[in-house]
Amino acid sequence: MAENENKLAEKQWYIATTYSGHEQKAAENIKRRIDSMNLKDYIFRIVVAEEQVQEKDKDGKLKTVKNKETGLEEPKMKTINLYPGYVFVEMIMTDESWFMIRNTPGVTGIAGSSGGGQKPTPVSGREIEAVLKRMGVVDSSMYEDYHIGDNVKIIHGTFDGLEGKISSIDKESGTVVVQTMFFGRVTPVELEFSEIIRI
Repeated sequence: MAENENKLAEKQWYIATTYSGHEQKAAENIKRRIDSMNLKDYIFRIVVAEEQVQEKDKDGKLKTVKNKETGLEEPKMKTINLYPGYVFVEMIMTDESWFMIRNTPGVTGIAGSSGGGQKPTPVSGREIEAVLKRMGVVDSSMYEDYHIGDNVKIIHGTFDGLEGKISSIDKESGTVVVQTMFFGRVTPVELEFSEIIRI
């Protein structure tokens, strides 16, 4: 790759498609090939968007399991894939990186590629931000788009679904205070930065 092309290119997020249920295997295959094909300067993070949720029985009641060490009942958790059939890849799109991803065992293609040699379209910053935050992953660059007075939506946690205005942002601790309507009154709520998305 030409040096000036490398300087002009920037890393962005793309979606590798895979068979549902094979996301982790495809992600592991991509990681192995990054090393074997010496592409670590072009492919950075591989993310399978998974979340731990408490299992429910057939009646919708939350399941628990006894902890063998403490003897206490604890939530019985399971891992669910938030986006079945997708693996998120942060990369600099070059002919080599594009070829490697789409020819990795378990990968069926790259979303946003219209064929005919056209390189795929990256995922927008707002879309990938929601995916990463849902998993508790925060990049320092995300803070640039958030300011006091911005309207936000809480995307997970205790106050999931509520909306409000940012009244303070603490980058050091990774927390924000959001003024939201709670029990009919405006209430300040301290949240993790990963729990909000701008609206």
